Amino acid sequence: MSGAAGGGGGSSCSGAAAAASCSSSAGGGGGAAGVAGRLPARVLEHIFSYLELCDLMQCALVCWHWNNMLADENSEVWRSLCSRTLTDEALRSDILCNLPSYKGKLKSYQHALSSHDCSRNVYVKKNGFTLHRNPIAQSTDGARGKIGFAEGRHAWEIWWEGPLGTVAVIGIATKRAAMQCQGYVALLGTDDQSWGWNLVDNNLLHNGEVSGNFPQCNNAPKYQVGTKVTVRCNCFCWYLCNPHLQCDARPQIGERIRVILDMDDKTLAFERGFEFLGIAFRGLPKACLFPAVSAVYGNTEVTMVYLGKPLDG
Repeated sequence: MSGAAGGGGGSSCSGAAAAASCSSSAGGGGGAAGVAGRLPARVLEHIFSYLELCDLMQCALVCWHWNNMLADENSEVWRSLCSRTLTDEALRSDILCNLPSYKGKLKSYQHALSSHDCSRNVYVKKNGFTLHRNPIAQSTDGARGKIGFAEGRHAWEIWWEGPLGTVAVIGIATKRAAMQCQGYVALLGTDDQSWGWNLVDNNLLHNGEVSGNFPQCNNAPKYQVGTKVTVRCNCFCWYLCNPHLQCDARPQIGERIRVILDMDDKTLAFERGFEFLGIAFRGLPKACLFPAVSAVYGNTEVTMVYLGKPLDG
């Protein structure tokens, strides 16, 4: 697996490494015999709550006592780091509603779409998870996730807010795949470095060719995008605070598509809702593959949330 982008700098690991070294010299490397193992749980929790993610990952390797302290994914340690790392918008919205633990939310942020590995015509919004495409004519623009996968099983969700346009593709790509090109094309799947599902035409793309329809069923339903609805608020307190606003018009998110990458079996599959749509691609290469999206419609937005290991069944 490639290194995390945005999870914490290399220098932030030095404090945890020093702590691990001191603990080992005190006899606490393999058990709870040293000073590290004798620290009360409340003291450890207080200390850990000041550390960054990279430090905490190193601390979990010091001894079983520290590892056990960090095993609770909803502890004050992870809640504190979550509040420091994620924006209020991300925590209060339904973006992370399918992630019940604070540690899971942090991991999802660590795997989110990269603001540094994308087309110049897109940017990642302040929530850290949503990609916004600027209204640039005759351009197809994409983005990769911060972290790629060379082994294991991984799942993430993707959904659109706003129209799809003529082409909207989700899938995977190597680091060599292009993230921008001229014209309106299915960017993912135009070469041998990417694999994509075009949600507009319901077809699979790889190496510049259409490799079949997806899902493989008669009259397969098209992706349902969000539509703008008007939500009126009759709350008097709200009106006093916002006398110039009569209603809140906002786009509703589209269907959540779950992407399932199995690097052990070398397959890529999709789910819609709770329906398994089938395996889209087999025989994926032994390479580091990144979650990726590409879009053509101006001001459209795409959100990606990493879920972790997919549940069997």
